[in-house]
Amino acid sequence: MMKKFVIIVAGGSGSRMGTEIPKQFLELAGKPVLMLTIQIFCDYDPDCELILVLPEKHWEFWSGLCLKHSFSIVHQVVSGGKTRFDSVRNGLKLIQDEGIVFIHDGVRPLVSSETLQRCFETAIKNGNAIPVLPVTESLRKSDGKQTISVDRSLYFNVQTPQTFRSEQILEAFRQNYDPAFTDDASVVEKAGYSIALVDGNPENIKITSPTDLIIAEAFLRNKH
Repeated sequence: MMKKFVIIVAGGSGSRMGTEIPKQFLELAGKPVLMLTIQIFCDYDPDCELILVLPEKHWEFWSGLCLKHSFSIVHQVVSGGKTRFDSVRNGLKLIQDEGIVFIHDGVRPLVSSETLQRCFETAIKNGNAIPVLPVTESLRKSDGKQTISVDRSLYFNVQTPQTFRSEQILEAFRQNYDPAFTDDASVVEKAGYSIALVDGNPENIKITSPTDLIIAEAFLRNKH
């Protein structure tokens, strides 16, 4: 079985939440969001290698939360960088073996095991996979002076984990940083690879606002 690596990027602040506590540490269903995210991957495959990218200033706080919640899932912690690109690159430094690399937002605690499996299988076959959802609302494009309607069927909302064969993602991150890099797939794309899409799951929201926490709580209640 191909080895699985999981890089969980948790460099957020509490600015949009209006809290002093970074959003990845806020409690959801009695546990910090970040712990729920890590738990999902452990449940999916207990043998996956977990790498948590976290700003050094948050390490002590995270250790305290792990003690408080008796959180014992084995994971390595590495320093976050100035940009997401730098943070992911720091996580990739720990990957020495061939395998499949999942790169996931620490504040997406509701990704489904079915989505993870679709990403895994497609990455084995095509070299990479990113989960997406179709755009369901109308879209308009602005040129600064006027707006025009655009065909929403041509667009997708992108989720994580963005998933890659290790040799592909390691090669891509040897490039220099480019401000045009909006996610990991854009880095791989610039390295010359085509990006494969798979179905995401609607519950897999990124928790960045108080409203998102309420929605996530509702999803969790229905799940159980």
